[in-house]
Amino acid sequence: MKKKIMFVFGTRPEAIKMAPLINEMKEYADKFVLSVVVTGQHRHMLDQVLRVFKIKPDHDLEIMAKDQTLVDIITKAMRGLEKVLLKEKPDMLLVQGDTSTAFASALLAFYYRIPVAHIEAGLRTFDKWSPFPEEINRKLISPIADLHFAPTATSMRNLLEEKVARKDIYLTGNTVIDALLTVSKRKFDLKKAGIKLDPKKKLILVTVHRRETLGDMQREMCLALLEIAKTFNNEVEIILPMHKNPKVRDLVIDILSCQSNIKLIEPMDYEPFVHLMKQAYIIITDSGGVQEEAPSLGKPVLVMREKTERPEAIKAGTVKLVGASRQVIVKETIKLLKNKKAYLKMSRAVNPYGDGLASKRMVDIILYYFNLKKSKPVEFKL
Repeated sequence: MKKKIMFVFGTRPEAIKMAPLINEMKEYADKFVLSVVVTGQHRHMLDQVLRVFKIKPDHDLEIMAKDQTLVDIITKAMRGLEKVLLKEKPDMLLVQGDTSTAFASALLAFYYRIPVAHIEAGLRTFDKWSPFPEEINRKLISPIADLHFAPTATSMRNLLEEKVARKDIYLTGNTVIDALLTVSKRKFDLKKAGIKLDPKKKLILVTVHRRETLGDMQREMCLALLEIAKTFNNEVEIILPMHKNPKVRDLVIDILSCQSNIKLIEPMDYEPFVHLMKQAYIIITDSGGVQEEAPSLGKPVLVMREKTERPEAIKAGTVKLVGASRQVIVKETIKLLKNKKAYLKMSRAVNPYGDGLASKRMVDIILYYFNLKKSKPVEFKL
């Protein structure tokens, strides 16, 4: 009998990292019946990723509402998903990462005794407030999960130290690299996305959005970007896709909109964003996923956070933490712009996050879990 596999996600990063696995599992129609449930936690940003990867949800909970709280997201997701679970009766539920959608879905699956597979398991900063609320979300998912797909050896060690059984942990690599390599190979003209780059200037791509840096910290980040833009007015072009959060947008517009070599644009679809990363000289971000993606494209990444749950890239030399200090952000950016040796050291470092085969490994693991495959799955090795 075919096994019913349910995927639940609600944000753009979740969709990007789930999509390669969903499409890989479609190749096993004789073994699995798939159902895709989206909560709509990030409405617009989620929908465009689904279009890129040609995924049509079977159920859309449409929980998005203006000014909703974390409690709203979790309770609405659980109530909506409960009806779907009772109807579909899946044999396994898959969640990705550390969002409120992922935690709510895993908890509900536990209540109904449905096995949970956790994609991107084991990431930790060991600071419950950073990132907030993601650090606690992912820690709460771990005791629930039956299968833990750890993207790196560090993630695996974190799980082992928390007494997760080794037999339940599989080192897979990260599906974000699967998605990135698929999309980056496609031809894409950035002019279609309304972006015209100045070929005479080095592009610095910036993303700012983290909940825990709202206010003074993001003000410092913006002032650092302004100083960089003014100092290198004729040499550098900064592009910043603005997050939908009005608290972020208002601050960014207030500080940066008057500088001619800074372009503030609307949030980008995944495909043009990947191709914009390919054109960037440096990437400055407070995002998690970009820390994993950019190194595969040979781009140095400065991370405007004090801590990261992705220490592998720092150890590998592809990423550097610069915090929210205006002085440090400016100093490290200038170093990459002026010091070719420092730039090449970061851009040529090996990406520790994957080889583009994580999804294939995960399918093998799930087959093995349900005794649909005899041989033990082969794990990822850097």
